[in-house]
Amino acid sequence: MKLMRYGDRDGSKTPCILDADGVARDASSIVGDFGPRSLTPEVIDQLKSVDPTTLPVADIEGKRIAPPSAQPFNIYCIGLNYSDHAVEAGLPVPDEPILFNKSSVTYCGPNDDILFSEKMTKLDWEVELGIVIGKKALNISKDDALEHVLGYVLVNDVSERAWQMERGGQWAKGKSFPNFCPTGPVIVSGDELDDAKALSMWLDVNGTRMQTGNTDTMIFDVATIVSYLSEFTELQPGDLICTGTPPGVGAGMDPQVWLNVGDKVTLGIEGLGEQAQTVVKL
Repeated sequence: MKLMRYGDRDGSKTPCILDADGVARDASSIVGDFGPRSLTPEVIDQLKSVDPTTLPVADIEGKRIAPPSAQPFNIYCIGLNYSDHAVEAGLPVPDEPILFNKSSVTYCGPNDDILFSEKMTKLDWEVELGIVIGKKALNISKDDALEHVLGYVLVNDVSERAWQMERGGQWAKGKSFPNFCPTGPVIVSGDELDDAKALSMWLDVNGTRMQTGNTDTMIFDVATIVSYLSEFTELQPGDLICTGTPPGVGAGMDPQVWLNVGDKVTLGIEGLGEQAQTVVKL
């Protein structure tokens, strides 16, 4: 199952299921929109069981690609989840997942602009695998964790490193500016991706390859992350978990490299599509 949405940021959205040929089919006869309140287990079962070719072709001509689900209640992030990225950052490989949050106001479409404030000095990029929760999860085992996952999505965990690392050690400061979480274009269910065990990933800045990686080098896999988080909080349908980034971020380069107004960022994960953003002045 592959889910997408189209529509302006402040307007109504068209929820779509992609058929086997990649054609967007209008799913609004099943559910008005994809989001944390509407993607119940019952609706998810309906979406999985329908033959997309029985649905009308969606009217998407000229429409913006929206994030594939409405704004989540929570965005959780796992830090230093690739061993080679930990080395790049000069930090030890963690014994447990490092957890922090991004504000939900960071959530935006996959091709929306990255906003640049005059107070930013170290704007950085991170290609990441995102987990979208499909069923409430509290204190669940690793063996049961994947039953609570709706699917997987491409994320750019945009970061302001000076705010993250030099303003009191609270990572959320450098992660929570508007449009710091481009998400999409598509949510893909785990059965189509072998639960994201070995997906290649990449990110370019102005056409130059910066990041190359694979999800098979994650320190903590999807089931471990979902089970671990559920020990401390109740995960809700639609919640997004960003699972960490491979090496090649600007902060890890010598000399360090930062994004500036006019820069173009493109990124992708095997099976999850691609994104393209331009850095623009706030």
